[in-house]
Amino acid sequence: MNLTNISRVLGPVGYFLILFLFKPEGLSPAGVAVLAATFWIALWWITDVTHIAVTALLPIVLFPLTDAISLSDTTNAYGHKYIFLYMGGFFLAIAIEKWNLHKRIALNIIAIVGASVSRIVLGFMLATAFMSMWISNTATSVMMLPIGLAIIKQLKDHPDTEENENEIFGKMIMLAIAYSASIGGIATLFGTPPNLVFAGVIKELYGVEISFAKWLGIGLPISLTLLALSWYYLTRIAFKIKMQEFPGGKEEILRLRSKLGKMKRGEVIVSIVFLLQRPY
Repeated sequence: MNLTNISRVLGPVGYFLILFLFKPEGLSPAGVAVLAATFWIALWWITDVTHIAVTALLPIVLFPLTDAISLSDTTNAYGHKYIFLYMGGFFLAIAIEKWNLHKRIALNIIAIVGASVSRIVLGFMLATAFMSMWISNTATSVMMLPIGLAIIKQLKDHPDTEENENEIFGKMIMLAIAYSASIGGIATLFGTPPNLVFAGVIKELYGVEISFAKWLGIGLPISLTLLALSWYYLTRIAFKIKMQEFPGGKEEILRLRSKLGKMKRGEVIVSIVFLLQRPY
């Protein structure tokens, strides 16, 4: 019997055991019911018993049955405005990736920043952070990874490059993408799901509406500060590389940019949608 089959049975069994046998002091029956449902849902998500979307619908059945939350309140949560806001971010990310708009944005930023080793790292961090402000951190990292690998390969193939310097540069680029994807998500309200969760909780508990502009006013300076500190740490403290100028780096960046050609109709439309999206 494999783990999936065990979890398929353990989920509902654990749910009923917690529901009827777990009676901690200070926790209401409704709280116990929510805890039991959380156990079932989390277990099925972790072990991938069924499609993640199917498991996500379990609260619609479990919460009303135990009077933990009414059916209307439960289903209303699925239609919360922040859910649709984040869904819009995913749709936008799919369109940007389909038309290679992310490559054009990233390569232009990197080309403007410069072609020395430290500047290329900075360019990657700025490009990744900018993309992560509007789409999910994970999607941004996946989009930027092929560009980073192409630049790393260019350095590896150059005859004047020492092997250890190529390895160090590769680590710098990969960490730069990872760090800046997370840092960029701090800057905007929908840069990462925890931002939306926080805004929703504050609105629900205290009646305070956090607009896009209010979040940006606090999140952007923090994001820029962390980005600068991370860049300094990667290029000056964590990794020390003798090579200052990237041999053939500028040419490779320009080659990748020219390979994209002129903006296609779909890319123009996605760009317009990207620029005209109405944050609030």
